Amino acid sequence: MMDRRQFLSTASLTAGLASLGACSRTPPPEGLLRVAMDNMPDHLDPARGQFAASALVYKQIHAPLTDYSADGGVGPGLAQRWFVSEDGLTWRFELRDDLRWSDGVAITAEDIVWSARRLVDPTQSFAALGDFFTVQHAAAVLAGERSSEDLGVRAIDSRTVDFQLSAPLGLFPVLMREFYPFPRHIIEQVGEDWARPEYIVTSGPYRLAQQSQYGLRLIRNSAYHAADQVSIPAIQADAVIDANARVRLFRAGEYDLVAAPPSNLIPQLQNQLGDGFASFDAPILRYLKLNHAREDVAQLALRRALSLSIDRAFLAETVFSGTAAPTQGVLAGDRAAAPDLDQARDLLETVTFDRPLEIRATTGDSERLAVALAADWERIGVATDILVSYPTDLYQAVDAGAFDIAVSSFNRGLKSDPFFMLDPFEPGGFAANFGWNDPMFAELMRTARRQSDPASRAEIYGLADSRLLEEQAIIPLVHERAHWLIANRLAGTRPDVQPQLWRDLSLNEMG
Repeated sequence: MMDRRQFLSTASLTAGLASLGACSRTPPPEGLLRVAMDNMPDHLDPARGQFAASALVYKQIHAPLTDYSADGGVGPGLAQRWFVSEDGLTWRFELRDDLRWSDGVAITAEDIVWSARRLVDPTQSFAALGDFFTVQHAAAVLAGERSSEDLGVRAIDSRTVDFQLSAPLGLFPVLMREFYPFPRHIIEQVGEDWARPEYIVTSGPYRLAQQSQYGLRLIRNSAYHAADQVSIPAIQADAVIDANARVRLFRAGEYDLVAAPPSNLIPQLQNQLGDGFASFDAPILRYLKLNHAREDVAQLALRRALSLSIDRAFLAETVFSGTAAPTQGVLAGDRAAAPDLDQARDLLETVTFDRPLEIRATTGDSERLAVALAADWERIGVATDILVSYPTDLYQAVDAGAFDIAVSSFNRGLKSDPFFMLDPFEPGGFAANFGWNDPMFAELMRTARRQSDPASRAEIYGLADSRLLEEQAIIPLVHERAHWLIANRLAGTRPDVQPQLWRDLSLNEMG
């Protein structure tokens, strides 16, 4: 019988040979950047979208209060400058002159205030504290204990906004890189439908021209505050869910920029594409989400036994072609010990457990991880069933609590601070949907946020990371790198920052 190493290696080779076969070239349309994503955005309203594909598209069509600089840091956005009070509790943002929505209507400080209130008001959006967790009264507004009018944000004049915080937060301007104000004048007319193609009004470098089930057509927004610096006139961003198909279409000349090629093809792609294959350090965590609401999975000894038996080095080398780093923690730099099967078996003797565990996964790397994990757990006597489904089906099952273990991941894009890796697991975080709520972890996160010194903040985040591991709230597997395929007609990419800011790119039509 073929063991897991033979199976995974054979699967890698078969997929690789199939994906690298298509090489015919299609002449690119002039002035059009063609992008293949791994999924469609789940919503174009930043108050509702949760997929990584949504966050990527938001960077193109919505303008944030502050913005990403070319090197991935923080720079001016709608706000051209900002200041903090001596006590660290008040941040003042001064908007640029003559800001406009894509329909020509002026963007004012009142739009910023109204948008902040909408984000945390449960009557107006899929509200969450998100990046507003330290804004005064945000938690009370979210809980329905205060009106959104009480949120600590005020317009001083038409171009100046103050945010009042409940505790100092030096990261606040960094968090505002993904606070995308909303067009109040449209939302008050059409309500929740404002992000539909026939209504949507935005403020970013591009605006939506067309939308289908499989893709978006974006065109340059002439009302954008830096429109003269946006080189590419139009972008076609399509969802090509199958990673092998993305590779074939790139090699056939159908796309200029491709996200997330399959990990098992990395060596072949590096050899054959040269500079067309790019790899980046990235805040990407692949982990197992555990359903603490299920009585047997809630047993700490079982969770630890499962973690102890995993051969993470094998996962990193075989599933991710050696480009991922094995980890037992959430933060970059954490390392994983070798499997300890004897200790895992000893722990299992202390638990009540008499059924197969269901591993939920999606196709591709997720499914291959599930196969390897099932083999690891078979060695300690834990039986499993693997259920592979579409991503949306898996997300719905997790949200409904209809799972034991889910192969999960998140990609924080251009966000590299430790906060962004740990924050998803706090109560109310976007990944905190697995029935675990630990007061000690929450307090460590609150304490870290109050630290203005980066070294002190990092130390406390390390303690929070250790707490997650101590409780085995989740099972981290690997830290992945981000991989992109980049055609030679595309210029303006950087070796140190993922090509997610399409406004900074240009096309070499002679490429």
